[in-house]
Amino acid sequence: MVTGRSGSGSRYATPEGARRLRAELDELWLVERPAVTRAVAEAAAMGDRSENAEYIYGKRRLREIDRRVRFLRSRLDGMKIVAEAPSDQSRVFFGAWVTIEDANGATRRHRIVGPDEFDREPGYVSMDSPLGCALLGKRVDDTVEVELPSGPLGVTITLIDYES
Repeated sequence: MVTGRSGSGSRYATPEGARRLRAELDELWLVERPAVTRAVAEAAAMGDRSENAEYIYGKRRLREIDRRVRFLRSRLDGMKIVAEAPSDQSRVFFGAWVTIEDANGATRRHRIVGPDEFDREPGYVSMDSPLGCALLGKRVDDTVEVELPSGPLGVTITLIDYES
C-alpha cells in the first residue's frame, strides 16, 4: 500500500513503467551510445577537431546520453515496483484508476502512477502531482480540493478501480 512521497521524487513504478525505463536505458547504452561513439571516432580520424561539426555534435550527444544513462540507473536503483493491488481497494493508492467529477458534472478518469511514467499514457497522473497527492488515501464520495495555477479545483471521487 503506497500512499506518499520519499525524497525528491517518489521511487515507485508500475511494472509497465519500470519496463519502459529499463528499455530506454538498454536502447541508449547498448544501441545508441555505441553508434555515436563509432561516429565520433570516425569524425576524429578526419583531422582538425575544432572545426569538425560531426565530432563536436557527437561529443555533445555522448554527454547527453551519459547524463540520461546515469539518471536512469539512479532511478532504477532502489525503485519499488508495485505489481499488486492493495488489500483495501476502497481507497485510492498507487496504481488506482480514479474517476472524478467536477462541479460542472464533467468526469475524468486518471491512474495514479510514479513520477517517471505519468506522461506515458493519457490519463496518467503522478502520485507527486497536486491532484495525485490530493487523491491518495481518499474513498468514493470524498471531495478534494486541488490548488492549481489557474485556481482551486474541487472534485468528487465517483469510482476507484484496480484493474490489472
